[in-house]
Amino acid sequence: MQKDFNYRNVNQVPRLVKVVVNASFGKIRKEPKIQDMIEDTLKRVTSQKPVWTKAKKSISAFKIRKGEVIGAMVTLRGHRMFDFLEKLINVTLPRVRDFRGLPLKSLGKGNCLTIGFRENIAFPEIRSDEVERVHGLEVSIVTTAKTKEEGKNLFKYLGLPLQEK
Repeated sequence: MQKDFNYRNVNQVPRLVKVVVNASFGKIRKEPKIQDMIEDTLKRVTSQKPVWTKAKKSISAFKIRKGEVIGAMVTLRGHRMFDFLEKLINVTLPRVRDFRGLPLKSLGKGNCLTIGFRENIAFPEIRSDEVERVHGLEVSIVTTAKTKEEGKNLFKYLGLPLQEK
């Protein structure tokens, strides 16, 4: 990548910063035991305890009050981040039904790639016979890339299957 973009210094090459795994309750937040179920899913998938996200303000249309728990997230850095990405690329993405690669619209301004999973059973740690309720997850991969082209090349070199359209 240093040759592709004519970087003079190795430190100019974009690198991974963190991976954030997020699950929100949405319409199912009123169901009993939903917090425990999502916490268990995130613990299994990331091997780390999630942090609860709370509503910043009240929204009457969605029946959300300020301070109410509306989701959970885990931030992975260092070796846990790389272990998770390896498992994501080699095991989880091939298990997704009708997977043809990650669309380029998932790539943000260059420094972030967001992947949404409609079913948590795509991850190998979640057994389908144990799941009471299927819910979605969101995985955001944050980098130091400055442009969309740099980000696209970094993800390509990492082995993420991006669609070329």
